[in-house]
Amino acid sequence: MTERSLGEWLAYLEQLHPSAIDMGLERSREVAKRLGLGKPAPLAVTVTGTNGKGSTCAFLASLLREQGQRVGLYSSPHLLRYSERVVIDGREASDAELCQAFAAVEAARGEISLTYFEMGTLAAFWLFERAGLDAVVLEVGLGGRLDAVNLIDADLALITSIGLDHADWLGDTRESVAFEKAGIMRAGKPALCGDLDPPSPLLEQVVALDSPLFLRGRDYDLALSEAGWSWFGLNAAGQVLRLQSLPLLDLPMENAALALQAYALLDLPWDEQAIVRGLLATRVAGRLDRRTLTWQGKSLTLLLDVGHNPHAADYLAQRLEARPPAGQRLAVFGLLADKDLPGVVAPLLAQIAQWGITPLNTPRSRPAAELAAHLQGLAARVVQYPSVHAALAGQCDKAASGDEILVFGSFFCVAEALDWLAGQG
Repeated sequence: MTERSLGEWLAYLEQLHPSAIDMGLERSREVAKRLGLGKPAPLAVTVTGTNGKGSTCAFLASLLREQGQRVGLYSSPHLLRYSERVVIDGREASDAELCQAFAAVEAARGEISLTYFEMGTLAAFWLFERAGLDAVVLEVGLGGRLDAVNLIDADLALITSIGLDHADWLGDTRESVAFEKAGIMRAGKPALCGDLDPPSPLLEQVVALDSPLFLRGRDYDLALSEAGWSWFGLNAAGQVLRLQSLPLLDLPMENAALALQAYALLDLPWDEQAIVRGLLATRVAGRLDRRTLTWQGKSLTLLLDVGHNPHAADYLAQRLEARPPAGQRLAVFGLLADKDLPGVVAPLLAQIAQWGITPLNTPRSRPAAELAAHLQGLAARVVQYPSVHAALAGQCDKAASGDEILVFGSFFCVAEALDWLAGQG
C-alpha cells in the first residue's frame, strides 16, 4: 500500500463509513481484539458530560504530570490540528506516529467498517499502549455507553454535567442523557459526578454496579470569592481533604474541582504547591480562552469559547457577568443548524452590546439570516458578515480600546477565529 500523509489518511477516514456517527461498540471491540489492544496504561480515567469534558481532562492530566506521571490524553474534536486529539506525555503525537497507528488499525479491520471517530480512537489506544504510560485520561466523544472510548474499563469514571445536547442520539430528557453517560461506569470502581442534580438513572446505575459515588455538593465542593477559591473532598480512605486560598483560574473551576476529587482518590502525593502548579499550568484552547490583540492602535481583548448549547451558554453568561470589560462587549457568533438557538442566545443577551453574525464554514451551519432574524426579534443590535474572518475584522474595526470581543457558538467558529488570529502575527 502506498504510504499516505496524515491529510490523506484523514480524508480517507471521512469517507470510510456510510455515516459519520454510528453508535455501538461491536465493530470497535472486534478490531481492538485483532490489534491485541488491552488497557492503554495501568491507570485509566474516562470522562463524559454535556459540557466541561475537555477542561476536566486537561486539569487531571496536568495534576498527574506534575507528580511525574507519564500521561496520555485523548480528546475531541480538534480545533486546528488533528494531533491535538492525541497527546503523549505533554506533546502532540507526530504526523508519522498517527499515520503508523492508522495503518495498523486499517490492516486489522479487514472487512469491518469503522467511523472516523472509531478509527481515531483505536489509533490513539494503539499509540498509548506503546508509549509506556502511567495513566491515560480519555474524553468520551458522544454520550458514553456506546462511544468507542467506552471499550476501556476505566478505574475512575467522571461525569461532568448532564444537560440536553445531541438529542437525536441521547434522547431529549436529562434522564435519557444520564442513562447514556452512566454507561462509562464499571462495577466496584469509583464514579464521580459534578452535576448538582444527577437524574435518577445515573444513581440507579451506581447502585446496580455497587460503585462508590462521589457527588459534588455532598462529597466534594468548591467555594468561590473575588480573591480566590477553596475546595474540599475525600480521599480513598474517606478522610476529608481541604485546599484554601487557591488562585482563580480562567478555565471553569467547577471542572478543576472535579479533577481534584479524582486526583484525591489516587495513591499519589497530596502536595498543595504541586497541585496549584498543576492547576495553573492547565490550558485548553477555545475554552474561556482570553487573548489580547492590538488592532489599528487599539488594545482589544478577545475571549474565545466553544460553548454551543444552553447549559454552556448559561455558564458563559455567569462568567461574563462576573468579569465585565472596561468598555463594551461585542460578539462574533455562528451556530450549527441542529443546535438550540433560543436556548444559546437567551442567557447572553444582557452581556453583549452588539452581535456580529456569521455563517460557519460547514454545510451544517445555520444560515446567518436565521441568526440575525432571531436576534433582531429580541431587539438586539446585529451586523451580518459573510465569514468568521470578516466578522472578526469588522468587529475589531467597530470596537474601541478596552472593548472585549466574544467569539463563541461552535468549535467551527473558534477554529476559524484561531486561524484568523494566527495570521495577525
